[in-house]
Amino acid sequence: MSAKELRILHTEASTGWGGQEIRILDESSGLRARGYEVRIAAPVEAQIVAAAKRRGIPVHPVPINRRGPRAIWALLQLFKELRPDVVVTHSSTDTWLVALSARISSVRPAVIRMRHLSTPVAHGPLNRWLYGAALQRLVTTGAAIRLTLIEKLRLDPDSVISIPTGTDMSRFAPGDRAHARAQLGLPALSPIIGIVATLRSWKGHRFLISALKDPRLAAVMLVIVGDGPQDGALQEQVTAAGLTDRVVFAGRQNDVAPWLHALDVFALPSTGHETTPQAIQQAMACGIPVVTTPAGAGLELVLDGETGLVVTSENVAAIADAIVRILNDRELARRLAEAGRNHVMTRFTATAMLDAMEAVLRKATADSR
Repeated sequence: MSAKELRILHTEASTGWGGQEIRILDESSGLRARGYEVRIAAPVEAQIVAAAKRRGIPVHPVPINRRGPRAIWALLQLFKELRPDVVVTHSSTDTWLVALSARISSVRPAVIRMRHLSTPVAHGPLNRWLYGAALQRLVTTGAAIRLTLIEKLRLDPDSVISIPTGTDMSRFAPGDRAHARAQLGLPALSPIIGIVATLRSWKGHRFLISALKDPRLAAVMLVIVGDGPQDGALQEQVTAAGLTDRVVFAGRQNDVAPWLHALDVFALPSTGHETTPQAIQQAMACGIPVVTTPAGAGLELVLDGETGLVVTSENVAAIADAIVRILNDRELARRLAEAGRNHVMTRFTATAMLDAMEAVLRKATADSR
């Protein structure tokens, strides 16, 4: 079967925005460039709909953010129209709907579930079916998540594959720090730490802001790139702490590479839910030393003392200590940056992700037939 003969449909019930949606778009664009027919189905109000259109990816508005007969009927009509060989689901609701629809559809596409988060999954026969018998393959974005699901739900290890999100090394590479700061209107000489993440509670922005009050970081600026539900609370925290002149809220950026180039240190003090964070990969690919926590599958990416510094979650003092270490030790910063970039180039590239997904898609389709 040639690439052009394999029709792939991604479904996403979430209407929000984050690394999960970015992975769907990057993977879809990458496989389309390889000749595959790739489409996305999502609720009309989902942010991924407009983003897919901007990238030229065909997108179909379908009411799959709520379970019910209307959603199943819409999927059955879409399957009949598109005749996908394989459907890749990304959230709980669309997985349930696709799993049921695929069983009763005359098209009978293969079903692959992507698991992007490290959030615990409950025991029970329904989840064992949803993550096992209902699928041809289950793909996780981290090896630790794969092992947890296999053990907890007693899944067949051969049907569960870990494929971390990959970084486009042509987009994310070391850049000119002075030029980036001038371009973005950031101070030329101040030490700058930064975080690129949707403003959600578990991303740990509040701990990073608190760390900025450490006297040793009095000359340091913090750049926060992203938007999300915690925006107001974080703005209030910055104002209450008297840090408004040292914290930049940059909002969501279509191109984060210049913001990464401007940094001395990248920090992501997550408290949970993570897999292998894309922003950390991108910072490492840009040659920026990283400080993070052991949340989710992050330890597969950041090896403490080798490719970055790992601190305990919710520990403001430890976050400040790690940042101070990097800022005060140029050799450490250079060594972490170099090793981090090499680590991403070895294991976490977009090419490796697309190669692995291509193999899974073809195998699942062949097994289904």
